[in-house]
Amino acid sequence: MNTDAFTQYFGEIDDPRQPAKIIYPLFDVLFLTICAVIAGAEGWEDIEDFGSAHLNWFQKKGLFPEGVPVHDTIARVISRLDPVQFQQCFIRWVQSITHRTDGELIAIDGKVLRGSYDRENRQSTIHMVSAFSSANGVVMGQLKTNAKSNEITAIPALLKLLDIKGCLISIDAMGCQTNIAKTIINQGGDYLLAVKGNQELLFKAVRTTLSASIAVSTNPDKINIEQGHGRTEIREYHVLPAGDLAHQFPDWKGLKTIGVAIGYRREKSGKSSLEYRYYISSAELDSIRFGKAVRGHWGIENSLHWVLDVSMKEDACPIYRENGAEVLASIRHLALNMIRSETSRKASVRRKQKMASMSCAYLDKILVAGFTVLGKK
Repeated sequence: MNTDAFTQYFGEIDDPRQPAKIIYPLFDVLFLTICAVIAGAEGWEDIEDFGSAHLNWFQKKGLFPEGVPVHDTIARVISRLDPVQFQQCFIRWVQSITHRTDGELIAIDGKVLRGSYDRENRQSTIHMVSAFSSANGVVMGQLKTNAKSNEITAIPALLKLLDIKGCLISIDAMGCQTNIAKTIINQGGDYLLAVKGNQELLFKAVRTTLSASIAVSTNPDKINIEQGHGRTEIREYHVLPAGDLAHQFPDWKGLKTIGVAIGYRREKSGKSSLEYRYYISSAELDSIRFGKAVRGHWGIENSLHWVLDVSMKEDACPIYRENGAEVLASIRHLALNMIRSETSRKASVRRKQKMASMSCAYLDKILVAGFTVLGKK
C-alpha cells in the first residue's frame, strides 16, 4: 500500500510544532503510530520499537529517511495533536468508506480510560463516548467527556458529527433526555432509549402501560432461550404503540413505541435473577425488531469495549499527558476498524495484531482493506 489513501483523510491535521524545529514530519509519526497500534503496540516505547524493527518497510514508502524518533519524541508529537481535528478526519474517513442502510442500529455508550488518571496533577480519568455500528462492528466516531455526568452533553455533540439519517440510535438510560431525542429526530434518525428512574414520570407511565401486555399469556415467538457458559438465559420482548403516552409526554419528539425486555438468568450454581428493562422509541417497532435492537445495543460492550480492554489493553495504558490519551484512544478505534475490515484471514483481533507485527505484507493488507472495503458486506 502507498500512503496516498492515508494522506487523503489524515493529511490535513495541523502540526503543533514550530516549523524550524521539525526533524520528523508529522505524517511519518502519525502513520507509524497507527501502524504500530494495528500491530499491537500499547504505549510510546512499543511504537518506537515497532518502527525500529520495520524501518526498511517505512523507508521504502519514503518515510523516516533519518531513522525512527525516540519514544519521547513520538509521545510529544501525538500528545499535542488537536483531538477535535483528528475526530473530524476519523469521521470523514469512516463515512466515505461505509454505507448506511435504513434501520441500521448505531449504539452509543461511554467508556472510562482507567489508565488516563494523572496522579501527580490529580487529573480525572478520561471518559469517551463512542458510536458503534452493531451490524458490521465499525466505530463511527467518538468524543471525550471529562466526567460521567457530562455524557448528557457529549452525546448530542457526537450525534451532530455523524450521518445518522435512516438509522436507529440506541442509548442507555443516561442518554434518555428530551434534547437528545430531538437531536436524533432532527437529523433524520430514530431513537431507542432505555428508560429508568432518572425519568421517573415517564418510567412509571411506560411500566404501567406495558404491565397488561406482560400479564397476557406469552407468545412463543417472543421468547429466546440461550444456554451456554454454565447458565441458561430466557429473554422475552413486548412492544406497544405509544398511543396516549405520546400526548401525555409531548416533549418526547416523535414517540411511537414503548417496549420491555424481560431477562431471566439461571446460573449453574442455581442462582437466578429476573430483570425488566423498559424503552421508548420513535420508530414503529414490532417485538422481533425491538428484541434484535436491544440485543444489538449490548454488542458495543462485547464487540468494542471488551476488545479494547482485553485485546488492546486500553485500561492498562498509563498515558495521560496533554491530549495523548484521547488521541491514542481514537487511534485504537481506527486500528480496530481496519483490522476488522481485513477478512481474508478468519482470526481474532489479537491474532491479526500479532500477524501484522510479524509480517509487513499482512499489515499492508490491513491498511489496504481499511481504506477500501471497511464496513461493506
